[in-house]
Amino acid sequence: MKKMLTIAIALVSAIALWAQKPVISFDKTNHDFGKINEADGRVTTVFSFTNNGATPLVLSEVRASCGCTTPKWTREPVEPGATGEITVTYNPNGRPGRFNKTITVTSNADPATNKLFIKGEVIPKAAKPVETFPVKFGKLELKTQSVDFGNAYMGQSAEQTIAFMNNSNDPVKVEFVPTDPFFYAMAHRESSEATIQPHTRGEVIVVFYGQNCQQYGPATSKLFAVIDGVEDANMFITASINVQEDFSQMTAEDKALAPIADIKNDINLGQFTAGKSHKAQFEVTNVGSDPLLVRRVICNDSRLKIQTPKAVKSGKKGIFRVQMDAMEAGKYSSEITLITNDPVNSVKKITLQWTIK
Repeated sequence: MKKMLTIAIALVSAIALWAQKPVISFDKTNHDFGKINEADGRVTTVFSFTNNGATPLVLSEVRASCGCTTPKWTREPVEPGATGEITVTYNPNGRPGRFNKTITVTSNADPATNKLFIKGEVIPKAAKPVETFPVKFGKLELKTQSVDFGNAYMGQSAEQTIAFMNNSNDPVKVEFVPTDPFFYAMAHRESSEATIQPHTRGEVIVVFYGQNCQQYGPATSKLFAVIDGVEDANMFITASINVQEDFSQMTAEDKALAPIADIKNDINLGQFTAGKSHKAQFEVTNVGSDPLLVRRVICNDSRLKIQTPKAVKSGKKGIFRVQMDAMEAGKYSSEITLITNDPVNSVKKITLQWTIK
């Protein structure tokens, strides 16, 4: 009888001790990431849990089944009725395809071990294109043979680069010879001539030196390469830029006094006799206050030579004088570009028309 009483007391004590253990309850034990892109990088989910027991809950270890999965968890004791979190991050980099991972949670709860699960499918990122250098300058290979600086204000400098590669087994000496004072190029910042070691990648530095350019509008120049002392008419870089006037600092008063270029979009120069050279003219009127300055007239028609007027005062007309080569009978037209200091219409396209009989 005494022995049975002892067993009963021990059983009651064990039950009381068990009842005092913390109880861990998760809001979920599985998470499906679905389809994720490898290129987007790591993905994360959170498993929340509650201590439904009577004593504090302590997570002693949270371990993932592989190094691609990283768990972080609440380290402090979780009091009865309180909640904690286990944050699980999966790294898909270099792991295309489906995945199933297990996270083992060890605590002072009963049971002492719980398991969480994540799964999904990694969509592989697009293969990185192989870098190519299609332009051949001797043993030197360039990414491109041209650079476009876009727009720049008068006096403003700019810089661009062109990637190159020496895929040969020999060092290559390279130098660039400019044809204009406002563009230059170099393969080494400290020297106009550089030696590129075998199987080495680098960059040609192309510079627009704005202080040396006094021409408004588009400018294009060739920079000829000298490779290992050899010049070749086909080895050159083409650099282009459009130089604009900076009107951004003008005040309201400046704008009110600014010149205004009044000129037709389509101008008929008249009718001329075939087989002879001729002279013609057209005009611009300054309907603003300050003098109108003709910065440049761009004419790509070799049959025409245009002489521009000087400063056109307020209310006055400026005369453009045209020298025309001898031509055969027919109807002709040519587009020119007029650049002035009119801040509203500083660049204007004009079509010239004429008839030869």
